[in-house]
Amino acid sequence: MNVNGHHTIVALVQDKPGVLNRISSMFRRRGFNISSLAVGHSEQPDLSRMTFVVDAADAAVVDQVTKQLRKIIEVVKVSDISHENIVARELALIKVKCLDAVTRSEIIQIAELFRANVVDVSADSLIVEVTGDEDKIRSMITLLSGFGIIELMRTGRVAVPRGRQGPIAPGPANAPASGARKPRPKS
Repeated sequence: MNVNGHHTIVALVQDKPGVLNRISSMFRRRGFNISSLAVGHSEQPDLSRMTFVVDAADAAVVDQVTKQLRKIIEVVKVSDISHENIVARELALIKVKCLDAVTRSEIIQIAELFRANVVDVSADSLIVEVTGDEDKIRSMITLLSGFGIIELMRTGRVAVPRGRQGPIAPGPANAPASGARKPRPKS
């Protein structure tokens, strides 16, 4: 979904050292802003899936981002899934100050309302793990900020199109768009 000029772009890339650096350097050189970036192994050996959320009010900017990504040799396939029916999630770990039993109980109740998990308890803090869309994460952070957030870590959006077929399986049907460079053969 395209929300507030945010576009979700998914790339299937070779799982090699330096690939993330080359891609992030391309974004930096071109002046593109990445709101979030999530990278992990895919269902295919030796390939990783990258999910970018790019700030771009103009569709031409998103088109330019995808074209530039296709030029990177280790990129197997790129798809802008912003306008597709997708399942998108984010994970956050939130360390919250809690100095007494009443505060601890209130934080646990809020976590339960959000179907979040308390994953660590210490004498002066709790760590809450919450998974959901960006609005859910933002709402949870807003509620917990009243208690005092000590530390916060968010994964960034990961997204998969709904239904049977994904948009970025490699193969002839998913060859690079016209004008994009074909991957060089391995030497």
